Amino acid sequence: MERLEDMRDAYGESLAQLGEEDPRVVVLDADLSHSNKTDIFAGKFPSRFLEAGIAEANMIGVAAGLSIAGLIPFAHTFAVFATGRVYDQIRISVCYQNLNVKIVGTSAGLSDAHDGATHQSVEDIALMRVLPNMTVVVPCDGIEVRKAVRGIHSVVGPTYLRINRMPIPLVWESMEDCRFEVGKALTVKEGSDVGVVASGYALWLAVQAAEEALKDGISVEVLDLHTIKPIDRESIMKVASKTGAIVTVEEHSIIGGLGSAVSEVLGENVPVPIERIGIRDSFGESCLNYEDLLEAHGITAGNIATAIKKALKRKKK
Repeated sequence: MERLEDMRDAYGESLAQLGEEDPRVVVLDADLSHSNKTDIFAGKFPSRFLEAGIAEANMIGVAAGLSIAGLIPFAHTFAVFATGRVYDQIRISVCYQNLNVKIVGTSAGLSDAHDGATHQSVEDIALMRVLPNMTVVVPCDGIEVRKAVRGIHSVVGPTYLRINRMPIPLVWESMEDCRFEVGKALTVKEGSDVGVVASGYALWLAVQAAEEALKDGISVEVLDLHTIKPIDRESIMKVASKTGAIVTVEEHSIIGGLGSAVSEVLGENVPVPIERIGIRDSFGESCLNYEDLLEAHGITAGNIATAIKKALKRKKK
């Protein structure tokens, strides 16, 4: 039976716990503290919580200043606003100065289904990973979110953490089972015929597809590429060399995201057939059901299973 957890709940609880351990941690939000679960931190540490209102660019500027003062600011809003609306401030005020600012984008990908295309982030990973000095982390479930909060806290420099909005299945059994480390991919499932590289909720779908493929005698290795930048080139090259074919899966545009990043590594080092599952050069759309929206964009276990067979067929030519 699937164990579901809202990433935002896991994040809010972990952030508050981190605040108890490190008095340098301060939190900023752009009028979304209840949705982002930063209200948990605010309730415990009101003097270390700053409400920026609907002024995201100002929020990033303030975060930069707090970082210069020696604090560790975590700035929050929906992913689409956390990256697009404030891009110049992130580029110049944070990344150019290589400041220790943590930017947390919630309701990422298509998970804010009911608010429509304007609130759905299909390009945020591409925007963030191209910026010098920026670290980009995309956890797959609530357990990995908890590990990621501590992971990005330990990284000194600009960081972007991408969080889903909906309750999603847990990939990892426990905190001990998830040996998260920024920049180091994790093997979820061993296999030999095809490798699937995924992050976020797409990782759960990849695991389901791998189990389905096994019924047809196809052995699939599943890699949790939770850190898009710095990318774990060694792990990607290893699974590509082992299996000879790769499928990437992401809840993001296939242009500039995880699929592009993996393709760059493979093209330069281990050229193998690759199939990419993701949003294909389009915006999202309004939909009351998150799963229906994912299906409309082809991000399903069934489509991943089809891509696995296609990659295997290409390898055999």
